[in-house]
Amino acid sequence: MSTNRSFELGPIRPPSEARSLLIRVTRNCPWNQCTFCHTYRGEKFEMRSVEEVKQDIRAMREIADEIIALSWRLGEGGKIGNATVDCIFNNEVFYDECFRIVAAWLYFGGDSVFLQDSNSLVMKTDDLAEILRFIREKFPEVRRITSYCRSLTAAKKTVEELKLLREAGLSRIHVGMESGYDPLLKFIRKGATAEQHIEGGRRIVAAGISLSEYVMPGLGGVRWTKEHAVESARVLNQINPAFIRLRSLQVRKGTPLYDSMKAGLFEPLDEDGVVREIRIFLEHLEGIDSRVVSDHILNLIEEVEGKLPDDREKMIAVVDCYLGLPDMDRLIFRFGRRKGLYRRLDDLNADPLLYHRLREIVKRYLDADTATMDRDLDGIKQHFI
Repeated sequence: MSTNRSFELGPIRPPSEARSLLIRVTRNCPWNQCTFCHTYRGEKFEMRSVEEVKQDIRAMREIADEIIALSWRLGEGGKIGNATVDCIFNNEVFYDECFRIVAAWLYFGGDSVFLQDSNSLVMKTDDLAEILRFIREKFPEVRRITSYCRSLTAAKKTVEELKLLREAGLSRIHVGMESGYDPLLKFIRKGATAEQHIEGGRRIVAAGISLSEYVMPGLGGVRWTKEHAVESARVLNQINPAFIRLRSLQVRKGTPLYDSMKAGLFEPLDEDGVVREIRIFLEHLEGIDSRVVSDHILNLIEEVEGKLPDDREKMIAVVDCYLGLPDMDRLIFRFGRRKGLYRRLDDLNADPLLYHRLREIVKRYLDADTATMDRDLDGIKQHFI
């Protein structure tokens, strides 16, 4: 039966950390001024103490041990299979959310951890290293520990400090670069320059830590679409991160960027414009061996993925395939993708009945009011972030 053991949970994590155990090291965001971000609005940044975080880790370990013991009683031999998970998820009186979180983590392998919230490396290096070592002590089976970090924070750490964190167990850092174009970085109040992105990224790479840099297609709007694409590629060419992750812009209601859009100070690209921008971006990536990943539901074309430089032309060909579709087919794919019915361009041809059903829906939109379809799809995308 569940006791009062519990631990804190922050609001977000990268898509690639969906199966990671989330350990909250800091609360909220120390910068909290990016105009496109709504996650931490009105929230105060707080640094958790080392002992506070360790207590959460102890609670997780105790919960994990109880779940493993349950597995033995259910005949699963200590492995977390369907019987154990079903027992925990179907008994809310006995097992609370913390048990469900740990059970799901163990079910999916129990070998990765993500440190929350937005910028864990803002902690003192020795404190964070102590937490990392404690995670490995309590969960020796963990193979990967990752965290968000701001470029400016990484640029202020020495390579030796970052190496210490790697040796303590930190294996990957996720950085929200968003753009490499300085006027745009200033406009969105990112709090970092292109050179600071380069410096922070290079230090992480030099320390031997896997680096994921996030770029936000569409962030420059109509005004800066080319500059955003070209300069973001230029910055990444000087960093050579392990991963370049695309996360297309969605202007969220309640953000300063939304207010700027309503005031006519920011004109967003339509979805085809974002795809064309991605093409320009891909064309300007050179001299690096990063892996490009399109792992967010906001990205229209999920299959723009590959290892540079070998797969660059293949990725561009995917973009050209979409842009070369008839106007109606592009609208059908957009509608199907946003409704969760399509994931790949080939899905257009996979089910003729679905295709014709979507075609009729899109035709009705076009006969009534083109803007209505855009508004409805935008409403769906608002729920993705």
